[in-house]
Amino acid sequence: MTSTMPGAREPALVEAFVALADTLIDDYDVIDLLHRLVETCTHLLAADAAGILLCDGRGQLRVMDCSTKGARLLELFQLQAHEGPCLDCFHAGRAVSAPDVTEIADRWPQFAPRAVQEGFRAVHALPMRLRSVTIGGLNLFAAQPGPLPPEDLRVGQALADVATIGILHERAAHRGEILTEQLQTALNSRIIIEQAKGVLADRSGLDFPDVVALLRAHARRKGLRLSDVARGVVEGSMTPDRPQQAQARIEGS
Repeated sequence: MTSTMPGAREPALVEAFVALADTLIDDYDVIDLLHRLVETCTHLLAADAAGILLCDGRGQLRVMDCSTKGARLLELFQLQAHEGPCLDCFHAGRAVSAPDVTEIADRWPQFAPRAVQEGFRAVHALPMRLRSVTIGGLNLFAAQPGPLPPEDLRVGQALADVATIGILHERAAHRGEILTEQLQTALNSRIIIEQAKGVLADRSGLDFPDVVALLRAHARRKGLRLSDVARGVVEGSMTPDRPQQAQARIEGS
């Protein structure tokens, strides 16, 4: 498609950025954010289709969203063939443009003919990055050969940057939730262990260091977590043996 004239599309760009920003507030949805991104690119930029590749937790690129079936097939093909402008963009962390894929077939011998087969002659890949961290790529596909207008390049990169900030924020928040849950679990375990120490100290007359050693020894013998043994002591379902008692039991069996 032909990109809208800069002055004429200004209201649409403002609306697009507002819409992307809105997805970062309340009920954040990464999938909705990515869908809005590819939709906006095809409406406002010189692109007939758009696609997004994102890096998963294992460092593997995945196709996250595409505006057309042809774009999705081409994105998947790049991942399978391990070549193409979108992969180069991700690994280099900078924009990669192929204004006419037929003229650089020697660089991507498998990708170039497949792009033409899917109906695309030009591909422009923009990194989704924040400083030194690259998490994926925003890829623009055009049916006709030609460079991406400089204004479209700046707008496309800005849109990718907004989406990147949103995704990284969501990932950080998710990690924060996991850390909070882990901390709370640790605190809960600490409380139950302290309770168990008190119960055993009252029952056995042992000092706290000896009680802790008793709990740990029982946990190792039974293959249990220390917190599980402590919970059993507090609930009355478990009574750890002193070392000499355990040895006597073994010898008597």
